[in-house]
Amino acid sequence: MFIKDYISDVYKAAKSLLTGMKTTGYYFTHPKEIVTEQYPDNRDTLKMAERFRGEVIMPHDENNEHACTGCTACELACPNATIKVITKFDISPEGKKKKALDTFVYHLELCTMCGLCVEACPTSAIKMGNNFEHSVFDRSKLLKTLNNEGSKIREGVE
Repeated sequence: MFIKDYISDVYKAAKSLLTGMKTTGYYFTHPKEIVTEQYPDNRDTLKMAERFRGEVIMPHDENNEHACTGCTACELACPNATIKVITKFDISPEGKKKKALDTFVYHLELCTMCGLCVEACPTSAIKMGNNFEHSVFDRSKLLKTLNNEGSKIREGVE
């Protein structure tokens, strides 16, 4: 029984190895088909996949307006406290107090690029960007404020 299981395991391992090597062998015998990217030489022509998750960004329009209401859903969804939403209270023209975004702090060094914060955002105020070059010598440069200076919430976003 032991010998039979051992031979079966060896056969399965060899089959798995040959299946993986089949793709390698194909590209070895067909050198005209280039499948590797020559990074960093191709930075000008490099196209990242649309599904790539590089870092969290907060898009602003031409009027320096964003869609973040300061609800902190992204902060609650983040599994390792990468996001800190600091809110303030604005007084509306009717005299009501309304919570608004003051500062959106993003700790890139803690982010696992899971995208849970983007999925949790009810107003689609944040999204995953395509930037992937994050190497720095000073760790403090990985602490980012996503909302622009003097930005405000876009009209009609609730």
